[in-house]
Amino acid sequence: MKTQDRPLQEDDLALADLAAIADWTPIAGPDSDNTGPATIKGIVERVTAVTDWTPWGLQSPEGVGPHSAGWGFTTPRGSTIIVYDAMAFADTRNSGWSAYEIGPNDLAEAEAGLDAHWPEHLELTRKHFGEPAYVGDHNDPDFDDAWAPGVGADKRHLAVWVRPGAQIRLFSDKPALEPLTEAVGVNYAVYLD
Repeated sequence: MKTQDRPLQEDDLALADLAAIADWTPIAGPDSDNTGPATIKGIVERVTAVTDWTPWGLQSPEGVGPHSAGWGFTTPRGSTIIVYDAMAFADTRNSGWSAYEIGPNDLAEAEAGLDAHWPEHLELTRKHFGEPAYVGDHNDPDFDDAWAPGVGADKRHLAVWVRPGAQIRLFSDKPALEPLTEAVGVNYAVYLD
């Protein structure tokens, strides 16, 4: 198993960007599986109407593939936020702890790494969003369904903050043998209502 452990600076900036949006309702798109240029145009219009984020460059609508469902934005802090109709997340590849190339004999070590690094991610998210509506982990026998049915099923840790139009979820992956989990980390996403 290989690991990376980097400062949380990128996450700190991205969480500040996400926390600056008090109401996510105007950003949420239709509850559908739509893709393509019209979907991307709608996302770009909604996001730029309520934020100061800059959409990725687009030479022409024909430059969007028919299966494209999300689009990226750069914030004034330099964060990259990817937005879909029903979700947004930060692309922070150089921030925090993660494990990869996990083998069958590495699961306990991966779990220990997640347990060791979860508290710093939770405290950082609290810094930006305050106290969560829910915090739980795999030790709770009802964890899989404690926040909502099945939400914890593939997680080791979970914290949820509720905002108008969205839930902000901080979570860690749950390493498993079958099928073998090859990479884990602590992540967060905004689930749009």
